[in-house]
Amino acid sequence: MSRLQGAPHRHRQRRRLLLAVLVLLVLAALLTGCGWGGLAALMGWVAHEAWFADHLFYRPDQDYGYLFPPEVRSLPARLQADGLLQLTGPLAATEETLLLAIRVRATLFGRFFDPQVRIGDDRQDFERGVHGLRYLNLSGQQVALMAGHLRLRGRFCRLAPQATLYAMANPDYHQSRLLVLAAHADDAELAAFGLYSQAPDVTLVTLTRGEVEAGFFRRLGLSGAAAARLKGRLRGWDSQAIPLWGGVPQSRCLQLGYFCLQLSAMAAEPDRPFGSRESGEHDIRPLRAHNPLPLPGDRDGQPTWHNLVADLRAVLVHYRPDVVVMPHPELDPHSDHQAASRALLEACQGLAQPPEQLLLYANHLQDNDRWPMGPAGGGSALPPVLAALPADRLWSPLLSGAQQLDKAMALAMQHDLQTPLPFRKRLRRILQWLLAGRRWPRTGEDEFFRRAVRRHELFWVRPLDRRPPGP
Repeated sequence: MSRLQGAPHRHRQRRRLLLAVLVLLVLAALLTGCGWGGLAALMGWVAHEAWFADHLFYRPDQDYGYLFPPEVRSLPARLQADGLLQLTGPLAATEETLLLAIRVRATLFGRFFDPQVRIGDDRQDFERGVHGLRYLNLSGQQVALMAGHLRLRGRFCRLAPQATLYAMANPDYHQSRLLVLAAHADDAELAAFGLYSQAPDVTLVTLTRGEVEAGFFRRLGLSGAAAARLKGRLRGWDSQAIPLWGGVPQSRCLQLGYFCLQLSAMAAEPDRPFGSRESGEHDIRPLRAHNPLPLPGDRDGQPTWHNLVADLRAVLVHYRPDVVVMPHPELDPHSDHQAASRALLEACQGLAQPPEQLLLYANHLQDNDRWPMGPAGGGSALPPVLAALPADRLWSPLLSGAQQLDKAMALAMQHDLQTPLPFRKRLRRILQWLLAGRRWPRTGEDEFFRRAVRRHELFWVRPLDRRPPGP
């Protein structure tokens, strides 16, 4: 079992064991007439839900480990006693993405409340019990920083006086010819709505119909297969209609109609078709009716890896993007996301005019499913990285308050983000709101409304690797 699968598996085992112990304690208290034992078990469950239910698959005292390419400048910085951040040298006007490596240490209260760092008018949160090197996102704070007015204040945590600022210069990718690759409907909006809604030349390509886990639709009296078919149709519609909210017409949106959670299996057996796990469908063509151009997979409708790569190659040849926005192949563990990136890289092989750059995003993390931590609207500190990643530059464009609201409304239109919270998650949120001070936005109940609607979007910048991708 890989680490990507092993950590969540062990977490679920520990949770089941803890819940089983609590249930046994309650039963024992009831059978013996010991009210105190039942009360203790109940309080233990409340404490677990309020303070210890996060999916954190690493120790919060571990350092984050990032490598940056040689062209990224590093400047020593010092945090003064009054919280003002002082640099040892000037910043260039072109260095718009700023990351501060600083040691953060939780106080006693920081084991029960989320440690947070106030950066001017921004707020960035970290793990409870944090004690290690972290990376604050200072992008958008250049003016205050250079004037010596940028103040950092820790709440439930202390900040080390010594720090290092990494300053990165990027072109304005909004002005590039963009192709946004999404494994599922909503991936493009979660990662890059702010980017694509400001780009004059952008194409969106969604690989799957996202039909699995359709139990919510069975309330309409549908069988499991019929519910999956309905969900797939709705999410296919989402992928082609919702981008219009961000100014992208349907004529620049393609839905390829492959089946959810089957892309990695397709990659392992490129000639074999893989139909839906839940809907009983095997033909990719029904959801392609509104695509603006014919694709190789239209000929036989077979959900094979060869068809997927050929479809993507045809899209690249037709639209000739300079930059492809796609899932981070090392950081995002979702199997469909990893396969989507692999398919794109294969499709680029041998092109006369391949894309020049990749902008990589991570909608999921293997180690911490709360990142970005803290409430909606805050900044996006760098996510946990415990194993070395390739040394990429980063680009972190800002979203205004109006753009954040538009992004939230784009998510609110997504059918997969409209499912009501189950009772247990709703109860957990109430306990965390009352006891741990956590807050969720009013724009939507799904966790992505908190995680994705932020002051920053975040992309890893990587020149296209033109070598044949590995397995």
